[in-house]
Amino acid sequence: MEFREISDGECRFIKSLLPPRARTVRPRVDDRRVLNGILYMLVTGCK
Repeated sequence: MEFREISDGECRFIKSLLPPRARTVRPRVDDRRVLNGILYMLVTGCK
C-alpha cells in the first residue's frame, strides 16, 4: 500500500469531528499535518 496525503474534502470532514481549539500560549501544530504524519507511520511502518 502506498501512502498519500489526505485530500481537502477528507480534511474538512475530519476537522468537523474534532473538538474546537483551546486557547493556549503556544501555537498548535496544524491538525492536517499531524494526521498525515500518523497515517504515514501506519501505512509505511516507518521503514
